[in-house]
Amino acid sequence: MGNTAEVMEPKRKDPGYRPVAERLNDYEAVERQLHDNDVMIQSSRCMACGTPFCHAYGCPLSNVIPEFNDCARRGQWREGLEILLSTNNFPEFTGRVCPAPCEAACVDGIHDDPVTIRQIELFLIGKAFLNGDIGPAPPKRRSDKKVAVIGSGPAGLAVADTLNKAGYSVTVYESARYPGGILRYGIPDFKLEKWVVERRVSLMRKEGVIFETGVIVGEDLSYRFLKQRFDAICMACGAGEARDLKIPGRQLQGVHFAMDYLIQQNRRNSGEIISPAEKIHAAGKKVLVIGGGDTGSDCVGTALRQGAKEVWQFEILPEPPVERPPTTPWPVWPQILRTTHAHKEGGKRRWAVMTQTFLGKKDVVSGVECVEVDWTREKDGRLKGPVEKPGTGFKQDVDLVILAMGFTAPTRNRIVDNLGVHLNDRRHIQTDDLGMTSVEGIFAAGDMALGQSLVVKAIADGRRTAKGIMKFLGEKKSI
Repeated sequence: MGNTAEVMEPKRKDPGYRPVAERLNDYEAVERQLHDNDVMIQSSRCMACGTPFCHAYGCPLSNVIPEFNDCARRGQWREGLEILLSTNNFPEFTGRVCPAPCEAACVDGIHDDPVTIRQIELFLIGKAFLNGDIGPAPPKRRSDKKVAVIGSGPAGLAVADTLNKAGYSVTVYESARYPGGILRYGIPDFKLEKWVVERRVSLMRKEGVIFETGVIVGEDLSYRFLKQRFDAICMACGAGEARDLKIPGRQLQGVHFAMDYLIQQNRRNSGEIISPAEKIHAAGKKVLVIGGGDTGSDCVGTALRQGAKEVWQFEILPEPPVERPPTTPWPVWPQILRTTHAHKEGGKRRWAVMTQTFLGKKDVVSGVECVEVDWTREKDGRLKGPVEKPGTGFKQDVDLVILAMGFTAPTRNRIVDNLGVHLNDRRHIQTDDLGMTSVEGIFAAGDMALGQSLVVKAIADGRRTAKGIMKFLGEKKSI
């Protein structure tokens, strides 16, 4: 910091969003981005803390935030990028979809607004692509060791990219038509446009990573086939088993899981053909999204763009406070009310509501029966409940219900089942310090091992697992 008082002068500036009337008519990115001068001013708010909690506590990747902020403050874009890429393979993804736990741990945020870390990160990588500072950089030397990565979501891509840069030969197998996993299919275009994913995959291809799509490992390819051709295998198939709501009427048509709904719209945006039999669409319908998280918000935004008549989002938990509560003190991720762009576009929310029954006409959902609930807290602040509030039952007409209540287990894979790979109590794949499963030479990364988590945590775990694979390959000749 050139000026010791500089950090106190400018206020936080967010880039904002495109106008609602404009963005509801397309699936393009809703969030704007800061310009050069804004980024220099915003980065000057960084206090260059002696103990940077944003780096040491907030960021799962341990991004060296004060240092790249200082480069941005000086307009040293390339130097800032080098610091950023030293810990993060894909800043263009995290800069768009990460909820920024680093900002929740920013010291500025104790008494003022935190630094716009995510926006600075996104600017640095965007500037680099714009200036041509990023291009194919295949490793100068190749190892004779080969690794198969199953799944091309954020964890799988991080494993592949890290290993490839270290000189290993990597083949990524993906069951879908295009690589990217949840980045490509689960996250709506209005949060992460797919050209961003395609650009990174194209770069990885030019650097030597092989992508095989439309391949279901365990069915199209056997474990024996992979074992004969690769020295290590990494499972990175995500947490695809959705949490269900097993109440009366669940069998009715028109009740769908969130990922089925979101994936279908992303496929539609990419020009993939959706058969009439599998079509899920909100046009002209009264839509209810059950689940108050980010996935639920994504469903709200998608339904509004499809032309829904009205969209509600019900959450069983109580409405969070606007200000950081004592139960989640700094630098812990605060349990506060978060209003997304989708809620500002027309989505309505109700809190502390339990859905009890799906109602139907001619085997198609037509409404729901719900009741309000009360929550109490344990002495340590944890929620206790819920308890139904007498006399608060109500009915609501709906034509389409989207279940967005999270995930309970990894996507099923025949190799995992056939080999008896050990699972933990939560039914996630159990791994050791290297990221290796109970079967030697088979590793697991991301949500398959962690459980449902953030993109940034999946990337961090992919990097960690890649290093474990390198250590294993350095000690073992083959599997």
